[in-house]
Amino acid sequence: MLPFPEYPRPLLARSEWTNLNGVWQYAITQSADIPAAYDGDILVPFSPEAPLSGVNRQLKPGERLHYFRTFSPPQGQGGCVLLHFGAVDYACEIYVNGRFAGRHAGGYLPFSFDITRLLTDGENTLRLCVSDPSDTGHQARGKQKLKRGGMYYTAQSGIWQTVFMERVPEAYIAGIHVTPDFDGKTAHIRVSMHAGSAKGVRLTILAGGNPVADCTTDDSGHATADLSAAFRAWSPDDPFLYDITAEHPLGDRANSYFAMRVFSREKDRHGIWRFTLNGKPILLNGLLDQGYWPEGLYTPPSEEAMIRDIRTMKDMGFNLLRKHIKIEPQRWYYHCDRLGMIVWQDMVNGGGKYADWFVTYAINVAPAIIRRFPDGPLSRRLLARTDAAERSNYFAELEAMILLLGDHPCIGGWVPFNEGWGQFDAKRATALIRRLDAQKRPVDEASGWFDQGGGDMYSVHNYFYPLRVKAKKDRVYALTEFGGIAYPVPGHGTDEKVYGYGTAKSQEELTARYRKLMLETVLPQLGKGLSALVYTQVSDVEDEVNGLLTYDREVEKIAVADVRAVNDALYEAFQRCIKD
Repeated sequence: MLPFPEYPRPLLARSEWTNLNGVWQYAITQSADIPAAYDGDILVPFSPEAPLSGVNRQLKPGERLHYFRTFSPPQGQGGCVLLHFGAVDYACEIYVNGRFAGRHAGGYLPFSFDITRLLTDGENTLRLCVSDPSDTGHQARGKQKLKRGGMYYTAQSGIWQTVFMERVPEAYIAGIHVTPDFDGKTAHIRVSMHAGSAKGVRLTILAGGNPVADCTTDDSGHATADLSAAFRAWSPDDPFLYDITAEHPLGDRANSYFAMRVFSREKDRHGIWRFTLNGKPILLNGLLDQGYWPEGLYTPPSEEAMIRDIRTMKDMGFNLLRKHIKIEPQRWYYHCDRLGMIVWQDMVNGGGKYADWFVTYAINVAPAIIRRFPDGPLSRRLLARTDAAERSNYFAELEAMILLLGDHPCIGGWVPFNEGWGQFDAKRATALIRRLDAQKRPVDEASGWFDQGGGDMYSVHNYFYPLRVKAKKDRVYALTEFGGIAYPVPGHGTDEKVYGYGTAKSQEELTARYRKLMLETVLPQLGKGLSALVYTQVSDVEDEVNGLLTYDREVEKIAVADVRAVNDALYEAFQRCIKD
């Protein structure tokens, strides 16, 4: 069966498209030249390091990963043929019928090329040449490491998201962006075009398949939809989505969706800053989500596997996932949208080799001092951000991430830096996010430590110290990482190494320790200002065995009902705190 047969871009969907996933040929060489022969088959979109690719080989710095396949152009005549890549890690050049189509650098963001002029009738050829320095470079790389261990995981390379083609008119819809006005019960819609005018695009808004509003874009591509007669708010308990059909006068047609909701922060009746959803205080209660899989590494084994993770966390009673220094395939966010899972999105970290003594260990020796360490020339050296070009590239990719994911209803917050990994100019990053995000969602400016005093939350990572919360005058108090109790389940790990923050010897002990931590340590802090918590983590990943699920997702290390009961107690306590 073709891997990931689902249309990969749900916020801008077309009915006619060609999926290029499946069996390609590959070769790994020391040169960018066309290989004399290919090494064998690779199953796209799984990286060569992932077992599901059929290759099981690590691409090394300095090597080149070559891909090759034949294809037929999409049916139809005229217009443009677009070649889309969901993500390729890290840098690649693309050739169609031996002619250069384009190049791209950056392992986490989608990109496209117009290949119309390169096509011929009948069979065509597609070739990629990929390089990836992994953790020897300065590019955004997340937790990938050539020599994995502890909280760092197997590096992966090459194509890891869906590849597809579309035939579109020469003037085609390039984006449909929605900013909900929750209080006004209207949706402000902006249509962007590639070539041609965005004027006169007819927009039909549907609720449950039934039309509820119609509007047409003006000269600038803007329109406003009045939803007062069919208003329904989005929340984790009721994740209602409106659908959009967009029809351009010159023939292009695309579909999208949106939700009516607003994330913010306000003071409760006691003067304590709280996160709010749709104007009401909410306890954001979630998990750190690394997005790694034993079969596919960065790529989930299937659509169903993605959905199962989200549903299981919902069943356990969580309403938040902090997507940790990784950008997922866009369908992952779609499922969070429709299932009602709020997402805090991390920017992927980069930079050179971090000074571990400073980034990881000094904070645990002198947390009060290190937490306030200022961004500047010294921190750039210690946090491995001395490369000016890569600092500029960070902001370019941060902007691209906001524009890519900003229309997903599930996105409830942004995290530009984590624990100082490649951190620099955090206040500038926050200012950029505020300028780009029309929905003004909360920002965790420097998650964990190296706090620069900005953003919307006082963000704390606490695995080792007593938790003593004190409400802040200007920001919401958020416990953005904690817990991480390890429990290696026999037969469900990668090896005998164990990494976590304390180790339980049985499921019973893990359950008891989790319940004690949440009910005796965390719960009493809610009345003191604690308004968000992110437990480490959804699943085990390789050596790091502190998940609520095993790495293979076959074992729930704490029963769903037991976690749900704890979370229900937290929500009830939070409601008492904001009302008493």
